[in-house]
Amino acid sequence: MDKLDSKRRSANMRAIRAKNTKPELVVRRALRLAGFTGYRLHRRDLPGKPDIAFIGRKKAILVHGCFWHGHDCREGLRRPKARQEYWLPKISGNQMRDERHQTNLISQGWSVLVVWECETSHPALAQRLAAFVGSGSRD
Repeated sequence: MDKLDSKRRSANMRAIRAKNTKPELVVRRALRLAGFTGYRLHRRDLPGKPDIAFIGRKKAILVHGCFWHGHDCREGLRRPKARQEYWLPKISGNQMRDERHQTNLISQGWSVLVVWECETSHPALAQRLAAFVGSGSRD
């Protein structure tokens, strides 16, 4: 049973962003601090509109929310109590779509890194990002 009435739930859902989320901003800040600034955001001409794309290096970073994309962490494994008939197929569909977009990017010669929301608080994130973006770089 949902604790909120439908108007309040609707307002909450409208407030959830697709772009410039907190995890995405954390990743972008870590990239800037590491000296990687030549990226583009949400490129519509690429499969899945990667959150961050280094065009010249052909590197794409996808920042996924654990709940929305069904990560295997505590937050991602949490299942909604209300309207499971809607949410479980939706999350499963998100996972299938994510896999399809990653496959398409890779087939076009892109390297793809997925950063999960739960990973944005780990101190090793900056090193992981620098290793990914810096590997095989074309300067």
